[in-house]
Amino acid sequence: MKPRFTFQGFKCRGAPAARTAGRLLALVVIVAVAMGAGDDARARFDKLGHKMMCRCGCNQVLLECNHVGCTYSDTMRGELIAGLERGDSDDLVLQSFVQKYGTTVLAAPTTTGFNRVAWIMPFAALSAGILLVVAVVRTWKSRGLATADDAVSRAELDDYRRRAREETEI
Repeated sequence: MKPRFTFQGFKCRGAPAARTAGRLLALVVIVAVAMGAGDDARARFDKLGHKMMCRCGCNQVLLECNHVGCTYSDTMRGELIAGLERGDSDDLVLQSFVQKYGTTVLAAPTTTGFNRVAWIMPFAALSAGILLVVAVVRTWKSRGLATADDAVSRAELDDYRRRAREETEI
């Protein structure tokens, strides 16, 4: 029996529904591959744009700056696109922004030099806080809690209640 349909080496014999399913599957694969073709440049633009801050003073990430007519974000986005079109690496693009705008253009500090302190201090402060809480709890635990028998006897408590009633009567 001869194959009824061939598609780049795949042979599909059988009912028209099977052929249609095969064609549909091939179309889905082709479309999926074609859709991902231009995502690399857009993904790099998004990744780098979210690593930088807008210089207009809004304290927002470059791609999130929502000021109408913000000249800084428009200019910086243009420079970012130009760097990506030139084929510069991500590090080279970031370094060119740091040279032009200073280290404050970076959304997160680098992990070199004194900037390591910005990464280490939150964890060190959290650890010190936890240790302090543990030490305070252990101290309180070692002192023990006062029981009702140690604090006030039943007769004294009744006397305090009586005096409170007498003093609060009008």
